[in-house]
Amino acid sequence: MLLKERFPWSPWVGRVLRVVLPLGFVLGATSSASRWQPDAPPLTTSGVLWLVATAVPLLIVHRFPMTVFLLTSALTLGYYASDNPGGPVIVLPTIALFVLTKIRGPIVAGITGGSLLLAAGVALFVRHGFDGFDLRAGLGLVWVVAVVGVGTAVRNGMAAARARREQADEHRHRMAEQERLTIAREVHDVVAHSLAMINVQAGVAAHVADRRPEQAKEALLNIKEASASALKDLRATLAVLRSGEDKAPAPSLTQAEELFEHARAAGLEVRVDGEPGELPAPVDGAAYRILQESLTNVVRHANQASGVDVRFERKTGALTLLVRDDGRDAVEPAPGHGLRGMSERAAALGGALTTSVVDGGFQVRVDLPIPGENRGIQKG
Repeated sequence: MLLKERFPWSPWVGRVLRVVLPLGFVLGATSSASRWQPDAPPLTTSGVLWLVATAVPLLIVHRFPMTVFLLTSALTLGYYASDNPGGPVIVLPTIALFVLTKIRGPIVAGITGGSLLLAAGVALFVRHGFDGFDLRAGLGLVWVVAVVGVGTAVRNGMAAARARREQADEHRHRMAEQERLTIAREVHDVVAHSLAMINVQAGVAAHVADRRPEQAKEALLNIKEASASALKDLRATLAVLRSGEDKAPAPSLTQAEELFEHARAAGLEVRVDGEPGELPAPVDGAAYRILQESLTNVVRHANQASGVDVRFERKTGALTLLVRDDGRDAVEPAPGHGLRGMSERAAALGGALTTSVVDGGFQVRVDLPIPGENRGIQKG
């Protein structure tokens, strides 16, 4: 919890200290200096009240930086022009000018400070002529430049720190969003595929339960197998989430036969052409999930499909996967979670996924680059 949330009064502590500490220093130094300055009058009650009146506006300098700077500067110049003993009263408008620079920037602070010096110079000239100008006039200019310079450096440092915090927050948000999408894809792939198979097998069991109990029993066994597989995958995913470690069991095309068996159990003839060969784990896992989702979509959405063709084309530097069903009157679907997830998986690896209607059926094609291999067709 932030300090200002636990202690709502804490900002005022800093503001009060911003007044009390400089005022204490100015009062102490001025009182001491009056004793050592020849012919200097002692610090009177009116002088003390004048210094207090100069310091008190610093309580609200964060709200009205320009007004407070002009007020404290005017009171400081008036104090030095009075019969009170000299002292480091300049510290008070210095704080106001520093805050003005931090809040409003160096241009506003520089113009304001320069205008104040000009006004003070005109007043000095009217009162004393050129004889009133001495080393102190040059020191006034140096004072404005130095304070504005320091305030600008602090302002820029704070802006840089704020920018770094915003970038870090944005990075954390982006990473959390990517993690959320990754989890959503994994859960969708596992649940959607298994539930689609369970739904088909449940329909078969309900349809043949009375007439062909043996086929109904087979469908129920397929449901049991599919649900057990889904639970296993979900438990593995949840275990990774609980542990916070990125050690989820990686899917692989070496397990593709399980997907084909699920599709066959749903009544589809699966025809496989080609071999994917050895693949890097990221490409292997993405290709498996895309194949899984494609077969799930055939089971769920294909119109009167009796079979599906799966073809692997291995090229040097790329793997092409095609999944085409022999359904009828297929149309380009609106992008849903499944197609969007497949496209994201392909894009994450620098590949591309395209869908099309071919001979009345629906085709999914994905091209995935294989790192470490040169481009070009591998003849075999």
